Amino acid sequence: MRDLPFDDEHAPLYSLGQVAEMLQVQQAYLRRLDQQDVISPSRSSGGQRRYSRRDILVVQHVTRMADEGMTLIAIRRILELEQELAALRRELGEARARLRELEDPAARRHGVQGPPGKGRPAR
Repeated sequence: MRDLPFDDEHAPLYSLGQVAEMLQVQQAYLRRLDQQDVISPSRSSGGQRRYSRRDILVVQHVTRMADEGMTLIAIRRILELEQELAALRRELGEARARLRELEDPAARRHGVQGPPGKGRPAR
């Protein structure tokens, strides 16, 4: 079955006005978030901002932080750090998966060994 655009959380489906209405914020607020590089929605061929479901979730997150008194500069840095953390978690997951492959008994039968430790001496 073919995925439809609205199945993709990154598909830019919503206009500035639609998002402002959904989140009950001013359109100027959304423009300012874009101008301050807090969130960068896609653009239509006519240059209009188009928001994905993922963008909308980020705007909600930003709005909560702003409501708690954080500056846009601080919010932008938090978003950057959250992205870095997510990337590091993905890398860690990949490294753990590779380690499990190396520790797998079938892999060891074929001459592949994992790192020293857990009962394996260093060579």
